[in-house]
Amino acid sequence: MPQPVLSICICNWNTRDDLRLCLQAIAAHPPSAPYEVIVVDNASPDASADMVRAEFSHVTLIANPENLHYARGNNQALEAARGDFALLLNPDTQVRPGALDALVAFMRDHPEAGAAAPRLVNLDGSLQRSVRAFPTPALLFFEAVGLARLFPRSRLFGRYRMTFWDYDTVREVDQPMASALLLRRAALDEVGLFDEQFPMFFNDVDLCFRLKAAGWQVFFVPSAEVVHKVGASTRQVRPQMVRASHQGLLAFYRKHYRGRLPALLYGLTVAGIRLAGGIRWLIASCAAGER
Repeated sequence: MPQPVLSICICNWNTRDDLRLCLQAIAAHPPSAPYEVIVVDNASPDASADMVRAEFSHVTLIANPENLHYARGNNQALEAARGDFALLLNPDTQVRPGALDALVAFMRDHPEAGAAAPRLVNLDGSLQRSVRAFPTPALLFFEAVGLARLFPRSRLFGRYRMTFWDYDTVREVDQPMASALLLRRAALDEVGLFDEQFPMFFNDVDLCFRLKAAGWQVFFVPSAEVVHKVGASTRQVRPQMVRASHQGLLAFYRKHYRGRLPALLYGLTVAGIRLAGGIRWLIASCAAGER
């Protein structure tokens, strides 16, 4: 078996049917270069691991006896990966024809790129706004007071969710969603893998932040397209995921902004994150209770 150029890393929890479609799409639209597929299953109760064993014998399967969550699961895959490039791929995605070749070709042509993300689309082909800026205090304030919603085309007020941008051009970005994100092994060797203090959310934001701090660039590549179902795992436990998301944001602020921001600004921002998180968790919990 030739040495893989591309390692496709999939961390799965309880999305067997989506995972099957994801693996089928890779087999139907493989890259030209040698590749490997690594699936880490986090003790899925839906027999995802058994499905992979039975239907995809070429896939390297790491079946955890318990749910080690997203960051650790992806780190297991990345530690096992042998390629020059590693594609983080959610199980609720399906690569489209040419997507894998487009991403690998871009990374080969741009040695300054530590990561590259494809254009994500919904099942109906509509665009997913999958890129954000880093969550600075100013951008979180614009979101909280509604300026981002009032002026979505503003390059200032709409910067966090990038609502002013058409997603049609190659662009250097801060933090694309890791639902499909190609990483350069040399960059990972320099900055390290996912920080596991972010078990579910903001681990990808932290990784992109560290890549850029080390001088690597992160790009959006629209010529590569991937279908993304969005939240197939997380919607199963929505209130817990809302809580985990805000805990991740708080951890990101503790790691990257505490001691760098004025104490008053840091304290006000953290208080705002906690308040917003509590409100969102209450809404999600009420909605879950009504179903």
